[in-house]
Amino acid sequence: MNLISHAERIRIVSALVEGNSLRSVSRMTGIARNTITKLLVDLGEACTQYHDRKVRNVRVRRLQCDEIWAYVGAKQKNASPQKKEIGWGDVWTWVGLDADTKLVVSYLVGGRGAVWAKDFMDDCASRIQGRVQVTTDGHKAYLEAVEGAFGMDVGFATLQKIYGASEETEKRYSPAKGIGCESKVVMGNLDPKHISTSYVERQNLTMRMNIRRFTRLTNAFSKKLDNHAYAVALHFMHCNFVRIHQTLRVTPAMEAHLADHAWTIEELIAILPEAAPAHRGPYKKATTISN
Repeated sequence: MNLISHAERIRIVSALVEGNSLRSVSRMTGIARNTITKLLVDLGEACTQYHDRKVRNVRVRRLQCDEIWAYVGAKQKNASPQKKEIGWGDVWTWVGLDADTKLVVSYLVGGRGAVWAKDFMDDCASRIQGRVQVTTDGHKAYLEAVEGAFGMDVGFATLQKIYGASEETEKRYSPAKGIGCESKVVMGNLDPKHISTSYVERQNLTMRMNIRRFTRLTNAFSKKLDNHAYAVALHFMHCNFVRIHQTLRVTPAMEAHLADHAWTIEELIAILPEAAPAHRGPYKKATTISN
C-alpha cells in the first residue's frame, strides 16, 4: 500500500463506495487492479474490526432483519464441487438494521441455514442494549435463532410477502407481482404498527446499487468469497459513518450516538493500521561454487 499516495486512496475508495467495479476504478484512476484489490482487502478488514469494536451497547427499539442473495464465482447450480469447496456458489448477506436510527447493527456473510441464522442473531443480541422488537421475513431459520439469542424478553414478529403469478414475458428477469403481506406475532408484546421490514429492504436496494458485485445481470460478481465480504464491510462502514441519511440529515452513527460528526472518506481510510516499514535482511556475500 506504500505505492499509491493518500490522494489516490481517497479517489479509489470514493469510487468503490459509489458502485464502481474494480476494473472501472482502475480505468478511471490509472492504477493497477491488483493494487485496488489490495486496498479493498486491507480497508475491508479494518472496517470489519472497527465495526466489531465500536458498534456495541446500542439502544435499539425496533430491529429489522433480512437476508440478500448474491453469488461468488458462479451460481450454486453451475459451480463444480471443487469450486464449491473454495467458496463458490450462492452467498447470503444477513442484515440487522435499527428502524429508528437506520444504523446497521450487525451483518453476516455466509449461507442461509439455521447455523448462520443463529450466529447472526447471537451477534445482534450481543450489540443491543435493552428490550427490542424484532421483525424478520418468513424464513423459518429465524424462529429458533431469535428466541435463542434474546430469550423470552423480546417482541418477535414475522412479515411474509404474498406474490401472485407473474406474466410469462417477465418470468425470467422480473419478480412476481406482490399482492399483499401477512404478519404473524411469534412471541412477546409488541406494537403491531411497527411490524415491518421496509427499512432493511431499502438497505438491500442500496447494496444492489452501491456494491457493484451485487448488481444483477452483470459480470461484476465476486470471484473470491473473502473479497465479497470485504466489499460488504466497506459498504456498511460507509453507510453508518460517512453517508448522511436523507431523512435523518445526519449519519446513522450520529443518530445512534456512536459518532459526533459525519466522517469523510479521508477519516474512513485513516482506520487502516499503519504499515510497518520494510526492513531488508542482513547482507550475505554470494558464494562461488567451483568445480
